[in-house]
Amino acid sequence: MPEQIIGSYQVKRLDILDEKGNLDDALAPTLADSELMRMYDLFVLARTFDQRAISLQREGRLGTYPSITGLEASQIGSALAAEKSDWLFPTFRESGVYLAKNLPMDMIFQYWAGDERGMQMPDSMNIFPLAIPVGTQIVHAVGAAMAIKYRKDRVAALVYFGDGGSSRGDFHEGLNMAGVFQLPVVFLCQNNQWAISVPREHQTASQTISQKAIAYGFEGVQVDGNDIFAVFKATKDALEKAKKGGGPTLIECFTYRMADHTTSDDASRYRPGEEIEKWKARDPILRLRLYLEKKGLLNDAYQEEVQARAKTAVDEAQKKAEAAQPPDPKDMFTYTSASLSQRQMRQLKDF
Repeated sequence: MPEQIIGSYQVKRLDILDEKGNLDDALAPTLADSELMRMYDLFVLARTFDQRAISLQREGRLGTYPSITGLEASQIGSALAAEKSDWLFPTFRESGVYLAKNLPMDMIFQYWAGDERGMQMPDSMNIFPLAIPVGTQIVHAVGAAMAIKYRKDRVAALVYFGDGGSSRGDFHEGLNMAGVFQLPVVFLCQNNQWAISVPREHQTASQTISQKAIAYGFEGVQVDGNDIFAVFKATKDALEKAKKGGGPTLIECFTYRMADHTTSDDASRYRPGEEIEKWKARDPILRLRLYLEKKGLLNDAYQEEVQARAKTAVDEAQKKAEAAQPPDPKDMFTYTSASLSQRQMRQLKDF
């Protein structure tokens, strides 16, 4: 008998806004001018926050901090595509997501200064505290999506991870379960090319990360992760599909981590300088600024104004975070579990 081809796959790649600020009108999402300016304002705020956090860490006023420079489009574009009722599951590198969803900025500073209260999410926000262990939030999101399906709620889960996270068992277990049960969850991989010092080509032999979705029975799509419109559209379409019973989607945001892995890392030891320079020309903020200037929405005066607003907001958030009263040490016991065990009660008494 002749051999048969029993399966094939295709992975779509979505690009809308190029590096020179030119837009593909046929693919672009419909956005009001106010929404476009909101995106740009958040870009500037996120970059300003990021630079301040790095400076504070160098001064010993924050602990180890992971920069988001270069990743603003994948974070802010996806977060803005999610509705308030959707559930978001970030990693440790999603400051832009938290800012886009209006988490008070002082809380982010507070957390990176070592105060866990900074990740005590307000009841009005459907966003989980950041996950430090690589990949663990993927199975949390899948569990939430299972609950959403049982409850028949018209919401979806959106979970973030990096290219390194796609090598974890949690990734494969999560995608497999989501595919089997056709769960309302969107997996968003920020493929920033480096998992600390391990390059993407040493993470997987697959041509793309997005194609991994095919093995689990659902769609994978790659987008230009520095193109906020492509990220926004792909995420919005995937969330809408999930809410209508269409199952999960894996989105690979092809982007680049322009800074060190964290402030404890020195990327110059393993990453060529010419690679960084190449990606600087693809800066998501520069790209959006060029587009807005061509559209007549952005000029030098507004640029100065938005930067001044961002600096003032970051200044105020820093002051508020640093003025916070220290936590009660008893909170180590109070918030460990729903009720204290006999052993914990003895420890608390000794304390």
